Amino acid sequence: MQLMFLNGTAMSGQKDHGAIAGLARLVGAVTTAPHYRFFAIRDEFPGLFPVDGDGASITGELYEMSDELLFDVLLPQEPAELEIGSIELSDGSTVRAMILQPDRIRPGDKVLDIADFGGWRAYQAHLSANCAASALLGL
Repeated sequence: MQLMFLNGTAMSGQKDHGAIAGLARLVGAVTTAPHYRFFAIRDEFPGLFPVDGDGASITGELYEMSDELLFDVLLPQEPAELEIGSIELSDGSTVRAMILQPDRIRPGDKVLDIADFGGWRAYQAHLSANCAASALLGL
């Protein structure tokens, strides 16, 4: 069994959660240690990136899952810009997570640092609020 930190589209309520729903056990909501920046790639998915300074804590969900579920189901569905690695949680424990690989980002891709939002859901709420504001203003 593996402990896997999810911080994007495979979290509960997100578009890719179906791949693990009912198969992985949700341990709970967790936060990383403040050693990461968090990026939105093309506004399609987030990428966690370790840094030596000016890091932030990022919220996500911790799941317990079988090796088969992790390696044969979840990982093949992950974007090419991400690779499995290890991260530190706020309690000091180390778990698996997907790590952004900057060299795999295509030239011209929209990449935004969203670490100050603290998590993917907060960034999605920001995008939704901006769409609502644009509609209200007739833009």
